[in-house]
Amino acid sequence: MSTIHWTTGHTHHSARWHSEIAAPLPQRTVVADDRMKANDAYRQACEGTALLWQGDFHNARQLLRAMGRRLDRKSPRTSTSLSEAFHLHRRSSSHRALVLGKLLVVLDDDFRLALRRAPDVRQACLEAYGPLRGPTAVSLRELLGVIGAHQWRLKGVDVPALGTRIHPHYGVFAPVRGEYVDLVAHTPLPPETRHSPATSTAFDLGTGTGVLAAVLARRGINRVVATDINPRALTCAKENAHRLALTDRIEVSGPGLFPEGRADLIVCNPPWLPARPTSPIERGVYDPDSAMLHSFLAGLSAHLRPGGEGWLILSDLAEHLGLRTRPQLLDAIQAARLRVVDKIDTKPQHPRARDATDPLHAARSAETTSLWRLTA
Repeated sequence: MSTIHWTTGHTHHSARWHSEIAAPLPQRTVVADDRMKANDAYRQACEGTALLWQGDFHNARQLLRAMGRRLDRKSPRTSTSLSEAFHLHRRSSSHRALVLGKLLVVLDDDFRLALRRAPDVRQACLEAYGPLRGPTAVSLRELLGVIGAHQWRLKGVDVPALGTRIHPHYGVFAPVRGEYVDLVAHTPLPPETRHSPATSTAFDLGTGTGVLAAVLARRGINRVVATDINPRALTCAKENAHRLALTDRIEVSGPGLFPEGRADLIVCNPPWLPARPTSPIERGVYDPDSAMLHSFLAGLSAHLRPGGEGWLILSDLAEHLGLRTRPQLLDAIQAARLRVVDKIDTKPQHPRARDATDPLHAARSAETTSLWRLTA
């Protein structure tokens, strides 16, 4: 188990090291408090030194913001293409996470944060981390994410297609982009599903919060099997099915992609960008080498009932960024011996599509999200 060590006065201390983004164990850790200047903190963090905070909690947040502003002042390289802009953006985001992740706090056995004016983070940390075994050091930036995720879990995310809220868990992608949910809510169901609703079955692969499984169940499908490779997502989907009183129709299965058997409708909303995620929440956005996309296409025919359809929900943002071409997608569909019945398009409504200051604005403003209806 990785352990960090530090000294206060003549006393030596240690704590388990935990990082959700798998950041390496700091090679050097020093104590920092309210006397720490932002320039000094930024310099030491860039050099790889971890700063274990023992001052006021709100001052630590202010210091973190000040360090972030210093990162923002670094002039980004000009890019000649959207592809280069994307890779520069990812590199910058990774560097930012590593630098800001050097400001640490220690959680006691019961998740108590022994800092002045610190909030009660016990429930938020228990939801994210599970039981602790001894004092644990985490980055303040990560802890703030845990606190924010707890608030989302409590309040939920409004889903107009359901007329209610879905409650995401920490590390599970929240359905904040409603266009893909609306596509599943309004696309006509396959004929076999409409004609025999009492015996209809659907699979929701990569269910996340379970939002699409809930939409399918609300549309009258008798049995929806929701799968995911992320244990946190499986727990989240089960909880949401219970909240919506849909446990008699939604069966959560996994970890894995395809469940046993065949279905009339198989829905998959894989991560849209073929790149490496750097944190748990990014696994809902980035799919290295389009692995999940290809696994879905390769296994679809074997799991469809006669007359059934596979619905692939995919953005073309990767195409605008030069990460994947349309011919490559069509070739993958053909190689899996699948036929495109229809493609239903919609434009994103999220604010980033209209943010001209975003380095990827040209790609985001041209983005289209599509539901591909596929048959064997």
